[in-house]
Amino acid sequence: MKINREIVRHRKSHLSQTQFIAYGFFCVIMTGTLLLTLPVASRSGVSVGFLDALFTATSATCVTGLIVHDTWSQWTLFGQLVLITLIQIGGLGFITIGVFLSIILRRKIGLKERGLLQESVNTLQIGGVVRLARKIIIGTFIFEGTGAVILAARFIPEYGLLKGAFYGFFHSVSAFCNAGFDLMGRNEPYSSFVGYYDDIVINAVIMSLIVIGGIGFIVWDDIHKNKWHVRKYMLHTKIVLLTTFVLIFGGAWLIYLCEKNYLMEDMTTQGKILTSLFASVTARTAGFNTIDTGAMRDSSKFITIILMFIGGSPGSTAGGVKTTTIVIMLLSVLSSIKRTNGFNVFGRRLEDDAIKRASAIFSINLFLALTASMAIMMMQPSLVMSDVLFETFSAIGTVGMTTGITRNLTSVSKVLIILLMYCGRIGSLSFALAFTQQKKILQVKLPVGRITIG
Repeated sequence: MKINREIVRHRKSHLSQTQFIAYGFFCVIMTGTLLLTLPVASRSGVSVGFLDALFTATSATCVTGLIVHDTWSQWTLFGQLVLITLIQIGGLGFITIGVFLSIILRRKIGLKERGLLQESVNTLQIGGVVRLARKIIIGTFIFEGTGAVILAARFIPEYGLLKGAFYGFFHSVSAFCNAGFDLMGRNEPYSSFVGYYDDIVINAVIMSLIVIGGIGFIVWDDIHKNKWHVRKYMLHTKIVLLTTFVLIFGGAWLIYLCEKNYLMEDMTTQGKILTSLFASVTARTAGFNTIDTGAMRDSSKFITIILMFIGGSPGSTAGGVKTTTIVIMLLSVLSSIKRTNGFNVFGRRLEDDAIKRASAIFSINLFLALTASMAIMMMQPSLVMSDVLFETFSAIGTVGMTTGITRNLTSVSKVLIILLMYCGRIGSLSFALAFTQQKKILQVKLPVGRITIG
């Protein structure tokens, strides 16, 4: 017995940071699943079943937003509170929340906890990581609280004091965490914010929360330190802000061109502008929608898939391969075309290892999404290919947008989407490293072989 305890203790001590975070998210998901299977969580008073509860808990914890049941129609207040709790934990990361609780309780935060926190928020250095955690929590309360108050002021005249206030709180947290869960099924199941496509207040608040949550905690900290002195910003911050700006307005312009004479034909100019911007912003891993996604033209769906695949920025509540990954890939291509050494941007040279990591993340995410798409199409040949691709890229990017096929998926297809959401949240590369953490050091290098490329 003593030997077994020592073995367990030894194994625990050898869990890598990546493995610890992966297992932690798994535990949070399973806890949420068990709570959602309780009859008290469903309006019908009948358990929704393990698989559907697992799907919903994974979608909430991984801040995705794909659902097999309409959130308002299916879940009671208890179930909705479970979901919003999972969303908050998944958005901030349980490590960040745990460290903040330790700060409040005045407990000592050791080197191991600081290392886990560094991995969780994806910061560049371990120094000052506890201070950053404090800023993250405080900033989250400020942004979510402000959003909740403004949204509540908009919803209270329509839904009453208590429901309006709760709706403001729920959607503020969901938007900031880039989760995409909504309670608008009260008006029409699975409708999201379609009924508010031209509402300036709701559009502006939801989009602002999505962008703020998606640019990353490191960027927050840098902007807080240097204010409007852009030249003092870190290279990471400059790349994130510029790429985010280009993707939001570039994506909105392309979607506008595709849908202005189609889905947006009967809208006012204000409605068209807001809808285009919202469609571009929400595709960056939020999951809400103000137009019928299933009715979009294939060109718009393709643009949305690209935006979903890119996602937000590192160390944020967003998913995707991240903005910095795409920038590094583009710089690598330009470097090859120009035949220059290294990757230069904003007067700085990026480290050579960056392209290896970026290529790995890009390739793994693309492989997982395409493989899952092929498997689902083989099992469910009646589904349209564009809809399946939209679904899988939405899952791996933890976006939550869908053309409406989620509730038509078979059990095996649901499991595949669950795995994609899980990999997308903890990071596909991190998920792979969780099983191959031991670094192999070759004592003898093999002879160099040359091959023709391109």
